[in-house]
Amino acid sequence: TRTSGIEKTNLGIRMILIMYVDRNTFVVYWKVEQFKPEDNVAGPFTEESTFATLFPKYREKYLREVWGTVTKALETHGVACTLDLIHGSMSVRTTRKTYDPYIILKARDMIKLLARGVNVNQAVKILDDAVACDIIKIGNLVRNTERFVKRRQRIIGPDGSTLKAIELLTGCYVLVQGNTVSAMGPYKSLKEVRRIVIDCMKNIHPIYRIKELMIRRELAKDPKLVNENWDRFLPKFRKRNLTSAEKSAKRREKEATKGSANSAASGANAVNGAGGVGVVESGPSKTAPPTKKKIYTPFPPPQLPRKASLLFLIPGTSEFVLLTIGWLCDDMLCCRRLTCNSSLESISSSRRKGKRKRRNESDNR
Repeated sequence: TRTSGIEKTNLGIRMILIMYVDRNTFVVYWKVEQFKPEDNVAGPFTEESTFATLFPKYREKYLREVWGTVTKALETHGVACTLDLIHGSMSVRTTRKTYDPYIILKARDMIKLLARGVNVNQAVKILDDAVACDIIKIGNLVRNTERFVKRRQRIIGPDGSTLKAIELLTGCYVLVQGNTVSAMGPYKSLKEVRRIVIDCMKNIHPIYRIKELMIRRELAKDPKLVNENWDRFLPKFRKRNLTSAEKSAKRREKEATKGSANSAASGANAVNGAGGVGVVESGPSKTAPPTKKKIYTPFPPPQLPRKASLLFLIPGTSEFVLLTIGWLCDDMLCCRRLTCNSSLESISSSRRKGKRKRRNESDNR
């Protein structure tokens, strides 16, 4: 007999198809079986597939030491590998002994992880069918170098505590190296790791996602909540840091709602007054007059006309008048009056000297 059922979880719906042979034996059809050499009915591959990747200079010494381990791990699957120290590259290719058509892609991921700084004992695990990898590029997400370094450090946390929490909650291996973050683990967990890393580079701290994962982990243990929505249990964090465009949009929205409320109130008062009901109408609404928006121009303002200043002595007084003559507007003169005692003293002293000089000259004659 054949029976089928649907298992509904919070992460999605998966189909289960089970065939019962007898009371004690049954076959689960959705389970992924390991690909064996006898499963390759077509025989050896007709074409050779190859992949290559570059590695940085500082990884050369380590790769030379562990390349024997890499070769042995790939030989069991019938894949050949070469290490080119002159060009700084690693390559993998299929051979006549290769029986799994997908293993070449796994080998490609393995040399990529080795180039990104993953340990060889960890990178070999990618050859398993249940393990996948994701190399997240974070170098082009933040322009400022200092800001990029600080946000990358948030993924690691103090003494690696944040990174350890991410690994425990997702079941993935995570390595932060340079401009990339390498992750290894189940497919569903890799999505969570990518979400945490990208949100961290967008200035959302990883602790918020970690808290959400912890709540989901506890809710999954309760069988009563399997078929219920978990949104009411999950925290909702409000974004506090707004951009200038978001602030302007929020201010315009407030002004629009305030204007509509004022117009509705004034209309209601007018209707009540027309109906003869003794309601006192409110005064004019105190709305700010519309300000004219200045038109931006790259040119400086026009130069004002030149001004001429003249200093006159008022006869019989000790005051001077400073006349500033200029065209500040159309056919308009402006003058300013001020007292200059120092100038008066200097002029009077020079006059006395001139009188004495003329007297001496007349006496000598």
